[in-house]
Amino acid sequence: MGGQQRVYRQRIRSTQSLKKIFRAMELIAASRIGKARDRVTAAAPYAHAITRAISAVAVHSKVDHPLTNERTDTDRVAVLVISADRGMAGAYSANALREAERLTERLKNEGKSVVSYALGRRAASYYSFRKREVASSWQGESDSPQFGTAQEIARALYKAYVSDGEDAISEVHVVYTHFTSMVSQEARVIRLLPLEVVEGVAEPDEDVEPLYDFEPGAEEVLDSLLPRYIESRIYACMLLSAASELANRQRAMNTAVSNAEDIIRQYTRLANSARQAEITQEISEIVSGADALAAS
Repeated sequence: MGGQQRVYRQRIRSTQSLKKIFRAMELIAASRIGKARDRVTAAAPYAHAITRAISAVAVHSKVDHPLTNERTDTDRVAVLVISADRGMAGAYSANALREAERLTERLKNEGKSVVSYALGRRAASYYSFRKREVASSWQGESDSPQFGTAQEIARALYKAYVSDGEDAISEVHVVYTHFTSMVSQEARVIRLLPLEVVEGVAEPDEDVEPLYDFEPGAEEVLDSLLPRYIESRIYACMLLSAASELANRQRAMNTAVSNAEDIIRQYTRLANSARQAEITQEISEIVSGADALAAS
């Protein structure tokens, strides 16, 4: 009985230590989620403005640009997967990787060859474990993305897209997790290249797009704006994914703390029961000994 008590007490202490770690991670995620949401909100006006500018040039100039045309000289397609660097974020990375696998399967069924790019250690480890080649990977800042990394990714994808060599790609897809609210995050896929610019109707509170003159020319304007547009889209996906990761981690750690408390209560009851059984056994032994002495 004494041995059982020691086992239960040891398990209680180890679970309490884990509970402290889970609580700390929950508090850290909760403190960072507000900043992550603010960064998403702050980046939205720039992304909206550059999208309107790209649309204005493409619609009003009718320019024939490589980034707005379908490529037919290669069947290679790039898929950038945005995941977490660390675990303990629930199904955040698993959902993104599952969506990437569905996209990969669909592209292969269309007769295309998929080239994988990984952002986050989880995605890189996933492909490495399965012995699948990754063209490039970026790690270390999944929950706090930097614009410099978005620029580096954009340059790599842009270079591959405009290349004429055997490493050229015809499409660029991004798999990320869209942050809607603290309780709603969804893995999504967007096609980044070639651009799909559609002339739409202005919103009720927006002015109708005016006619434009471009200096030095519409193609030069597109050459200047498109790399920045790609950077802004990738950065926006990184920010949304970071907010989603933190929300998932906070929720997962809150659940882990609750489970740890349940385990501690369970082991406490078992330890108390073992202690009570030990006391009862000792009393029984004392009474039996006394009876034996009295009978003699």
